[in-house]
Amino acid sequence: MSNHVEENSTENVVRKFFNLKEMPHIVKPLDRNQKTHPHILNAIGNTPLVKLSKIPKEEGIKCDMYAKCEFLNPGGSVKDRIAYRMVLDAEEKGILKPGKSVIVEPTSGNTGIGLALASAVRGYRCIIVLPEKMSDEKVNTLIALGAEIIRTPTEAAWNDPTSNLMVAHRLSKEIPDAVLLDQYNNPCNPLAHYDGTAEEILWSLDDDVDMVVMGAGTSGTVSGVGHKIKERCPKCIVVGVDPYGSILAQPEELNKSDVQVYEVEGIGYDFLPASLDRGVIDKWIKSEDHASLAMARRLIKDEGLLCGGSSGSAMWGAIQAAKSLKEGQKCVVLLPDNIRNYMTKFISDQWMEARNFQPLVVKEHLPWWSKPVTENMVQSIKSVSQDSSPSQALATLKESGAPVLSIVNDKGSVIGVFTADNARKRLVNLSGSLTESLEKFTVKKFYKVDLAHKPTLGLVSRMLDIAPHVVVVKSDASTHIESPVGVFTSENLLTSISTESKIMNGS
Repeated sequence: MSNHVEENSTENVVRKFFNLKEMPHIVKPLDRNQKTHPHILNAIGNTPLVKLSKIPKEEGIKCDMYAKCEFLNPGGSVKDRIAYRMVLDAEEKGILKPGKSVIVEPTSGNTGIGLALASAVRGYRCIIVLPEKMSDEKVNTLIALGAEIIRTPTEAAWNDPTSNLMVAHRLSKEIPDAVLLDQYNNPCNPLAHYDGTAEEILWSLDDDVDMVVMGAGTSGTVSGVGHKIKERCPKCIVVGVDPYGSILAQPEELNKSDVQVYEVEGIGYDFLPASLDRGVIDKWIKSEDHASLAMARRLIKDEGLLCGGSSGSAMWGAIQAAKSLKEGQKCVVLLPDNIRNYMTKFISDQWMEARNFQPLVVKEHLPWWSKPVTENMVQSIKSVSQDSSPSQALATLKESGAPVLSIVNDKGSVIGVFTADNARKRLVNLSGSLTESLEKFTVKKFYKVDLAHKPTLGLVSRMLDIAPHVVVVKSDASTHIESPVGVFTSENLLTSISTESKIMNGS
């Protein structure tokens, strides 16, 4: 099993990796009448294929649309399939030894949950390395399953020593009896879907599928499903959905974007995994956060499908692609994971409003709600240069008495913030030191409002429902510089509300 994610650069490797017909297969009988299971891992797969009604009709889709509900797997996602398959394969080859081996894996969360589930049942110590972007719900689920968690910076490129991939590779060499199953380079990733997911779809629709749409992350799902369905149903159009900010799509022009970080989890990468076979994908559609998360909310509200954000990406892509299909044709969209992972993210109205993914709730009975934020309402904050040390930042933060410190570049524009709480988390999770660069302690995603956009006290109040403070900046459209203004806390907001009420009452 190769540890080098860049080794998929030649056509020969792709052909060898995806010679799926000649690889060893594990085919689970499609028996929905089994009354009991020997353990929970045996319940993985055989997820329902559900016909969608409201959304396709509202979008003017003529074909029949079906959702493959992978979020109903025991661990809550499609990744249960590959996790169990990789474990079984490694056990059969003698690579994994129950009670002795340590599983180490870099993941965006769902593969980690699947591996932690398998480890709990089969008796392995499990270490999961995942970016800080991933939801707390995923982290808490992993911990509940007994996994050990290591967080890495979201902004780290895949080949950065601090990225989740590189940290996992390092740990697999340092920890005795550690095994890196490596979903990005493991043939069991696409094989699990070639033997399982695709077979189920074909069985459900009697080998008659006109289009199948899937999000692409490690891309084992779209590659494995695509290969099997193309073999049995050559007419089927395989569509891959890739977020802006990722480079998986083809042609390469599709990947041109100013997006560097996106909110949807589990899809898209800044490198090409070996488990991706672009040759089996007929069409690529690029997705973005706003449409994806809005569609995920629609799937929940209108279709009753308790799915996650990447399901919204896949469904949005499916709507675009299925417009070319006619009445009587069949389109399948795969919904990868469930609502559990995102209760404090896109399921939260406040979270969506703070990112302008949905309109701010209106509370007309509160006279101060629509009042604009002004500079005199906020608590002032101090700034430090990005060249400062974490120790200097901590000293300045303590001196300021504010809960947050802005970090600025050489033009005085805010590039991030420093907080004591985040510094503590980074020291604990990354085993860092206050003598390292300030960049490692810089929070680049934080709640903020820009005075240039005329934010209201109501918006600040909604943000404070889910954040301890809100940073206030003022941008200059001509220079693109965001100057720090101050910070809003609940105390500041209450003072502003009180002041506004007195003004309105004439006191």
